[in-house]
Amino acid sequence: MILKDKVALITGASRGIGKACAIAFAREGAKLALCATNLSLLEQTCSEIEQQFGQKPIHFAFDVRDSAKVNETVKKTLDTLSRIDILVNNAGTTRDQLLAMMSEEDWDTVLSINLKSVFLFTKAVTKPMIRQRSGRIINMSSVVGKTGNAGQANYAASKGGVIAFTKTAAKELAKRNITVNAIAPGFIQTDMTAQLGEKVAAEMGNVIPLGRFGKPEEVANTAVFLASEQAGYITGQVIGVDGGLGM
Repeated sequence: MILKDKVALITGASRGIGKACAIAFAREGAKLALCATNLSLLEQTCSEIEQQFGQKPIHFAFDVRDSAKVNETVKKTLDTLSRIDILVNNAGTTRDQLLAMMSEEDWDTVLSINLKSVFLFTKAVTKPMIRQRSGRIINMSSVVGKTGNAGQANYAASKGGVIAFTKTAAKELAKRNITVNAIAPGFIQTDMTAQLGEKVAAEMGNVIPLGRFGKPEEVANTAVFLASEQAGYITGQVIGVDGGLGM
C-alpha cells in the first residue's frame, strides 16, 4: 500500500472522479477526509469505503466556495487526523451555454466552484504542509482547459485557471518539499458526461484516439501515483488522462 498512513483530503468526493479517488486512496492505505455538497451521496461513499477497507472517512458537507467552512474543515481534519499529506482539489461543476447567451450567474458559479475553491483549499493546507516540510497537492483540470470548447467558456476558463494556478503554486512551494500538479481528464464516464446523450458520446468516441471514454478509476490511479513517493520529483506538471484527445 503505497499511501499507508498518509492523510488525504479530497473535495467533490461523493461521486465520479472524486469518489474513485477516495476509493483508490483508501485501497492504498490512506486515511481520508472527504468533502462534497451532497451529504447523502457523501455518506454513501463513506459507507462503501468502510465496508471495503474497514475505515470510515471523516466527512464534511458544505459549499466549497465558503472560505470559513474550508478553513474549519482543514482545522477539524488536522485535529482529528493530526496532519494532511495530500490534497485533491476535485470539486467542480458545469453550466454550459454559448458565450452570447451565457448569464453572469453561470459564469460566476462555475469560476467560483471550479477555481476559487482550489485557491481556498490550497491556501488552507499550505501552512500545515510547510510545517511538515512535505505535501502533495493534486488539482483536477480538464482537457478543455488546454484546448477550449464551444459552449464552455466558463468551464474552460476555470480549468485553464487551475493549470496556471497549479504552476504558480508549484514554484512557490517547491522549496518546502511540496509538489503541486494537475490532472487534465478528457471525456470520462461520469454523471457529467452522461448528460451528453448517446449521439454526442458516439461522435466524441470517434475523435478520441483510443476510441472510448475513460473510466474514473483511470484518473484516480494517476492521482494515486502523483500522491506517492514515486512522484517526488514531479511538480508543476499537467498530466493528460484523455485517451490522446489533447495531443
